Parts: sequence; structure tokens; C-alpha cells
Amino acid sequence: MLKEQLKEYEEMLTSKKAEYASLQQKFKIKASVPEKKVKFVRVKEETEEEDYGTIECKFTITCRPSLPLKAGHALITFEEEAGVALNVLLLLAEKILMLPKCSVPCEGTKMDVKPLRVFLEPSVKFEVHISVSKKKIRFSNAPPVLAEERMRDRLELSFSKPSCDGGEVEQLEYDPQTGTGQVTFLNTGVAEGLSLKKKYPIDVGKSLSVNLHPYFEYQLKQFQTFSGVSKRTVLLSGIKDVLDQEDLQDHLEIYFQKPSNYGGEVETIKYVSKGAAVAYFNDDVPKMEI
Repeated sequence: MLKEQLKEYEEMLTSKKAEYASLQQKFKIKASVPEKKVKFVRVKEETEEEDYGTIECKFTITCRPSLPLKAGHALITFEEEAGVALNVLLLLAEKILMLPKCSVPCEGTKMDVKPLRVFLEPSVKFEVHISVSKKKIRFSNAPPVLAEERMRDRLELSFSKPSCDGGEVEQLEYDPQTGTGQVTFLNTGVAEGLSLKKKYPIDVGKSLSVNLHPYFEYQLKQFQTFSGVSKRTVLLSGIKDVLDQEDLQDHLEIYFQKPSNYGGEVETIKYVSKGAAVAYFNDDVPKMEI
């Protein structure tokens, strides 16, 4: 009997050591930090606004502007923002009654294509502010197998066990209707460790493990919607699939590079010969000069 218990404890110890090594590896950070001399200046008083019990983070989500394309469409982006693309569109505006299309030479013949202004689909940009508690943790899958008060006591007692990586409980909330609740520990760090375990044993006289979840709150801020017109890109429609994709793109690029056709240096071109596609656009951000 004693040998069996000893073997069981040895297996538990081995399991704990493996879990400890896994957690150490997960949080291990290796970085080369240059030596720097520092000078003590003053002691900063902790203010009420400062909260060291949470981890704050912010994510900026941007939906890139897009444009749906159909077969026979092409997009040409020119290098000069205020010049070339606008000239092509001005040509269309001025000559629309007399010359509504551009005649592109193509293998001994001419193909008429129509340049159009690029109206981008509406897009959005917003911030997600997340606050993750270092002292609280949520739990679920805790059915009321005991009376409500006794169940709450057993939960608090179980979460207080250091042998199970628990800690001193400051407050425990439990909803027997849903079998969920949350625990607030007195010290930071306990909730962080438990959230990695995913499961936690509860002593209720029989086998019961609850699911663990990090306690976090989030807010959406700086929600913006915008739409616009591309100044450097022109949409071409009415293109006939008379050549393969690369050859046709070359003919279009050669035509619109010529200043006599109100064109200029082409940065990129994309032709859709069959099916449909969606083009995504990035903001033109000027490079910083250092």
C-alpha cells in the first residue's frame, strides 16, 4: 500500500516538474541588452490612477480600401500622384462626347478601352483597448452539485490551495444557474498562472474540474469610416481578351506610359481576364527623411 502511494506521489512530482519546465520555457525571453549607466533621481509616488493589477494593450484595426473588379477590367497605378492619372481622367472629362475611349494598339489592330475614376469602397478604422486582469480569473462548467452556499465555500477553498497553484482568495462570485463565476485573488500572478492551465480541480466529494478563462474587458474606440478616390490609379473597362494576360498588360502599359497619350511612368498594372477579383489599396504615406 505504501509503495503504491509512493509511486503515485512520484508520478505527481514528475508531472509537476514537467509542467514547471513547460511554463518556464513559455515565458523565457532571451535578449541582448546593451550596458547603460543610470542615475537615481527621485522616488515617484504611486497615484490612484495607476493600476498594476492589469495588463493594458491596444490594437488598431484597419479595413483596407478595396475595389471589386470584373473580367475585362484593369487597374493602372502611375508614379506621379498629382499628374499622370489626373491627366488621363481630365482627357476623359474634356473629350467624353468626342472621344469617350482610348484606342490601344494591339497586334496590328486597335482596342478601345474606357478609363474611369476609381471610387473606393467604404472602409473602417478603429481601436480595440483590452484590459487583462492579473488578479481575476473566470471559470465555467461548475454545476451546483451541492447547496449554493456549500458549493461557493468549496470553490473558494479549492482555489485557495497552493498545491494546485491557487492562492489566497479575496472575493468569489458564483452563479449556480449557469455554473459560471469569477475569482479575485489577493495577490497578482496567481490568475496568470491558472489561465495557462485551462482546467482546475474542485473538491466537492467527487471528481470535478472547472474550465478557466482569463478575465478581460475591452472597448472599441476611435471608430472611423471613410471613402475616397484614388489619385494615382485609373480603372480601365471594356478590355477584350484577345491576348494572354501578360502580353495584354504589356500593351496597356506601353500605351499609357507615353506622354502623347496623357500617360507617364507606370508603377504597377493588373488586368483581370476572367472571373472576378478584389483590389486592395494602401494609404500613400510619405517616407520620413532622416
